[in-house]
Amino acid sequence: MKVIISITIVLFSIIDCAPFGLAKDKGEDLQTGLLLLGGNVPEGTPYIWDLPSGFPDPKIPENNPMTVEKVTLGRFLFYDTKLSENQTQACASCHQQDKAFTDGRTVSAGSTGQAHPRNAQHLSNVVYNLRLTWANPLLKNLEDQARVPMFGDNPVELGMKDKEDLLLSRLENDPIYPPLFRAAFPNDPNPFSLLNITKALSSFQRSLVSGNSAYDRFQAGDISALSASAIRGKNLFFGERGECFHCHGGFNFTDTILHTGTVFEEVTFHNNGLDSSSFISPNGGLYEFTFSESDRGKFRAPSLRNVELTAPYMHDGSLPDLISVIDHYANGGSGDGVSNPNRDPFVRSFSLTPSEKQDLVEFLKSLTDEDFVTNPKFESPF
Repeated sequence: MKVIISITIVLFSIIDCAPFGLAKDKGEDLQTGLLLLGGNVPEGTPYIWDLPSGFPDPKIPENNPMTVEKVTLGRFLFYDTKLSENQTQACASCHQQDKAFTDGRTVSAGSTGQAHPRNAQHLSNVVYNLRLTWANPLLKNLEDQARVPMFGDNPVELGMKDKEDLLLSRLENDPIYPPLFRAAFPNDPNPFSLLNITKALSSFQRSLVSGNSAYDRFQAGDISALSASAIRGKNLFFGERGECFHCHGGFNFTDTILHTGTVFEEVTFHNNGLDSSSFISPNGGLYEFTFSESDRGKFRAPSLRNVELTAPYMHDGSLPDLISVIDHYANGGSGDGVSNPNRDPFVRSFSLTPSEKQDLVEFLKSLTDEDFVTNPKFESPF
């Protein structure tokens, strides 16, 4: 049977199939034949992952396989201000490499100056995120998420709503992009499309893998990688006094994770005991989607990879530094958050000496991956 199908492929590739209404050119003839055989049409150079030790294989959408060419194109798009209507901002404006792809602001500001209600999340290991943004249970893949900053209008970020044709025209008329789009999408006769822009942006973001911190080297056997203080902090972090690991565990220091070995997709959101003034709409967290009061103030626990570089902290950027975060949790919350019925049961008061708090800070700093924030592959190509 396979022989017969193979012969069919050869025939498709050498005869004119137009009379059958199957294809327009030989390239599409070959594509059709490959599809009949059940094979994948080559879309570019397969991207080879260089994963840190202990990191599982990422789960990549079948309709957007990773290729070198898409990652390259996505890198250009990520740093290009042509993606904002007034050409003042790019994705990289709120996701800066030296800050682990955050912006250092309490809350971000869009291209028109409008303030975003939330703090910019980092992109370290975003390929493993089961859900995206702070509290949207519906955003499962980066392709869909990329449309939010480009075309959303509440708040305005890049401000391209109803400017889709303008965006495509800008890119088509920039001499940089035609060869990059053709290389990234060789099977697409018209590669300039919003779908392909989101595919390329997502591919670049998925390549942002971070796993070479002092903590990782310590775990790999280099006992000199962590100071005595950081080791004491590690024991507090993973111990039953701090219990930090319940929401920030695993290789990526979060409790929601997705990879090829994921059997059950467990989606969790937490109220971490912040004062109720932090949860006023549109910052209600999961409540904004369920309209259930029991979900008010529940947000996704972000990965703590490179947390030293992502200040200020929490969804609203209300805590300025790591010691403030530790004080918040040691107190069992802040303001009226300590008695909030939605507060996660793992957020409870516990006693730490000033020295122990500093040990925890030193451990959190050991999660910084200097290679990640200085890697030329992730820098602006312009």
